[in-house]
Amino acid sequence: MTTMTHDFALALHGGAGVVAGRDYATTEKHLRELAEDCRNWLAEGRSALDVVEHAVEQLEISGLYVAGRGSAPNSSGYVELDASIMDGHSRAAGAVAALRDFVSPVKVARGVMEKTPHVLLAGTGAGIFAKTNQFAAVDNPAGYYTLPVGVTTDDIQDISHGTVGAAALDTSGHLAAATSTGGTFGKLEGRIGDTPLIGPGTWADDNIAISCTGTGEHIIRAGGAAAIAFRYRSGITLTDAVAEMLDEVKRLGGDAGVIAITRDGEIAMPYNSEGMKRASVSTSSALHVATFR
Repeated sequence: MTTMTHDFALALHGGAGVVAGRDYATTEKHLRELAEDCRNWLAEGRSALDVVEHAVEQLEISGLYVAGRGSAPNSSGYVELDASIMDGHSRAAGAVAALRDFVSPVKVARGVMEKTPHVLLAGTGAGIFAKTNQFAAVDNPAGYYTLPVGVTTDDIQDISHGTVGAAALDTSGHLAAATSTGGTFGKLEGRIGDTPLIGPGTWADDNIAISCTGTGEHIIRAGGAAAIAFRYRSGITLTDAVAEMLDEVKRLGGDAGVIAITRDGEIAMPYNSEGMKRASVSTSSALHVATFR
């Protein structure tokens, strides 16, 4: 009996909170190398879920983006981390919000998915869970966190934002997505945006996998990733489904970007901000890396 092998596809983003005129060559190089790495994983038959977790973990630990090591302190002076992950085939999902000082929030999010009956753990409880399950902790927060590429100290007063995410289709035809962030700079203590919310920030089902980036409050109010998925399932094209959600974010006063992959391997990476750090590759398309148009 011959097993059918599905085409694979991958999309990555390093956030839509970029500033025109700044140099993002370092992040583009990193995204290119990471996309090549993930492409090899998919070609080897690794699961979409493993690939998006790996991709987002690498984005978190790089310190190049507003997630993981590249996160900035909140208004009370410490870093709070958010992340989520979802497996489209099973609809299993896990997330953490306002997690303090763990190296890879997305790994903890997958732990929540696999080791608890819950979808989301927040704050102190998320930290206790991560410590109990021996996820890698940040031992010296003061010396660990760093400003990511393209961000200046002035931006911290300007409520800059950034996120990282991944969406993938594997050779079994399964989809998955994951997203991680340190949130908006100078955010109020306890603020949670769309990133750790299954639905607005991250979504994956049998038809589509999506990760959002941008101003979280506006993405939540526009329905975010799930709003795109439901539009797509109703028969609207991927391009139109994404555009309608982004238009709603803009109407509400925010900006956003999206990476989405369908079960047919179609990839979309639109945004309505100044730019979005992004990369994509598939069985049928060459590696593409860009920040601006």
